[in-house]
Amino acid sequence: MTDKSANNKTGAEDISWDLSDLYSSNEDPQLVKDKKKVLEEAEAFAKKYRGKISELPAAKFKIMLDEYEEILDTSGKIGSFAYLQWSTDTGNSEYGKLVAETNELSSEISQKLVFLDVEWLKVSEEEAQKLIESDELKNYKHYLESSRRYKDHVLEEGQEKIMSAKSVTGRSAWVRFFDETLGAAKFELDGEELSEQEVLSKLHESDRDLRVRAHASLTKKFKDLSRQLTFIFNTILADKSTNDKLRKYESWIDSRNLANQTDRETVDALVESVTGQYELVQRYYKLKKKLLGLDEMKDYDRYAPMLQNEATIKWNSAREMVMDSYSKFHPKMGEITNEFFEKNWIDAAIKPGKRGGAYSAGTVPSVHPFVFMNFDGRIRDVQTLAHELGHGVHQYLSRQQGVLQSSTPLTTAETASVFGEMLVFQKLMKELDDPKEKLALLVGKIDDTIATVFRQISMNRFEYAIHTARREEGELTTERFSELWMEQQKALYGDSVTLTEEYGIWWSYIPHFLHTPGYVYAYAFGELLVLALYEEYTQRPDGFSDKYLELLSAGGSEWPEDLVAKMGLDITEPDFWDKGLNSFRKMVEEAEKMAKKI
Repeated sequence: MTDKSANNKTGAEDISWDLSDLYSSNEDPQLVKDKKKVLEEAEAFAKKYRGKISELPAAKFKIMLDEYEEILDTSGKIGSFAYLQWSTDTGNSEYGKLVAETNELSSEISQKLVFLDVEWLKVSEEEAQKLIESDELKNYKHYLESSRRYKDHVLEEGQEKIMSAKSVTGRSAWVRFFDETLGAAKFELDGEELSEQEVLSKLHESDRDLRVRAHASLTKKFKDLSRQLTFIFNTILADKSTNDKLRKYESWIDSRNLANQTDRETVDALVESVTGQYELVQRYYKLKKKLLGLDEMKDYDRYAPMLQNEATIKWNSAREMVMDSYSKFHPKMGEITNEFFEKNWIDAAIKPGKRGGAYSAGTVPSVHPFVFMNFDGRIRDVQTLAHELGHGVHQYLSRQQGVLQSSTPLTTAETASVFGEMLVFQKLMKELDDPKEKLALLVGKIDDTIATVFRQISMNRFEYAIHTARREEGELTTERFSELWMEQQKALYGDSVTLTEEYGIWWSYIPHFLHTPGYVYAYAFGELLVLALYEEYTQRPDGFSDKYLELLSAGGSEWPEDLVAKMGLDITEPDFWDKGLNSFRKMVEEAEKMAKKI
């Protein structure tokens, strides 16, 4: 890990979160007490309600769900603390030990509580509907309604207990091994040993030789680790295949669609719309090649900035940009966002052992969200900050819905984050006077939109290919993974970007394929939905921000299509995705016009 010189310091070097609203440390007496208490409460709950779910009248059913939420809140609080603490220092054995312990505890609790789902799904449709429509259970209506969709996929109680118990030493263990492997990896660049995140950030530098060296450094380490990473991928793919068979899912993506409260037809329409517009990506990269003055655009050039020397953005400036954008949109958003900064709910420093990427952890309704990122002083880091704080505001507002309905499906979970990015982007575009700086910002936004929409859908196609191949061909070699990866990347970029042979191994470091199989299309879903939403906002701004906050506050208490309909949009329309894609087309056209003038 290198020390930044005083001139290159961003001010984020000391921005670390304070997790004490969860627990103060591994030895916190309250943590020790809660671990014991939550297990006892789960046992008492099972003793009280097992075998009686179908007999409970609505009023007692509500009392039961209230108690159930309290157990889940405590369990979630313990798990959140363990994971958040560990993600900032994946090499810390004590932190890793607590993660393992909480995974085991969570599995134990799940085994004690699984009877609830099993028995609820055995209640007849007629009786279930009476409960769902009762006044007493109105605050749990969507949870009860949506959970019934799993009726054909839940096993018997004993089988569910085994599934939960084995997941701790199965999939969960392999995901942790993947995270720790890449978290501990050192990438040699220019005589220094850097983290994965530090080297990845060099691909956004204007110095092409530096990008080439960073690309070589990353490729070398990914190849060095390819045996382990290939084995991890194969194991998790096989594990999912087994689970899907046991739960009678026809396709590898069906369980994800069910969790996202959407269907295969809607997702297929999204995928077809995006893949049908790959030519826009290719058109843009041909323009960017000219803007960069390159004879040939290589894969390591895709995120190169248009301006040669991108200024380092200080942490306080990034904070002001986000705060100003959010506050002007709605004062309440500004107030909530300010809490994240003032109360140390953000971890932004780049440090040894910290996992890469960014996320906002909703934790549990009784506490509040925390934001995790690696701030390196680039404009994209400002956008990442806006993105994760968008999630944070969403999670903060939706806590009122309780444990069972506060979380949104992944498809709508990206709405607030991408909308937050758009607010900051539009603010910056209005404030810039220099045409070159304006074009550079627009180019950066197009780069981000391609990464969020088109690249994610190409990764969805890669996921489809590897899940299918693993089930049909058996264990896959590193070369087979790379072949399937390059097929999808070539389809996306066409002749606009020359993909190096080394790029073939770059599937191996992407965590979403393992953490949440099928996740990636949700990014495209969210981005295109937001482009359509922002268009609605610009055309009909009156009352929009109030309705938007109501949408966020609803969390997962309604069907996604019903929530979005309140904003004047219908995501079930076959051509809905074209609205967002047309907005993207306008961005590319605008960049072409601006480039001609300059």
